[in-house]
Amino acid sequence: MSDTPVKQQSTAAFYGQAVASFAVAMAATAVGIFRLNADAWVRGFLAIAVLYLVTSAFTLAKVIRDRQEAGQIVSRVDQARLEKLLAEHDPFEKL
Repeated sequence: MSDTPVKQQSTAAFYGQAVASFAVAMAATAVGIFRLNADAWVRGFLAIAVLYLVTSAFTLAKVIRDRQEAGQIVSRVDQARLEKLLAEHDPFEKL
């Protein structure tokens, strides 16, 4: 009586869309910073800020995913313990 959850996977189209969207956004931001009418140090600062923002977003997404996966593992362990207790229990033992 164990229910194994279906592994959720993204389709190739969704993965491709995500990669393309990220590439377009980074390219547009790079072009915008490059064509900005400002000093070189201002453009450099904005470029570093964008890179820091991107790395922070990737780190946050990874942390959220890891916490969700850890919660699923704990849930599975608890479910296995409950199934073991129910399998070992004999309701007619004391009769």
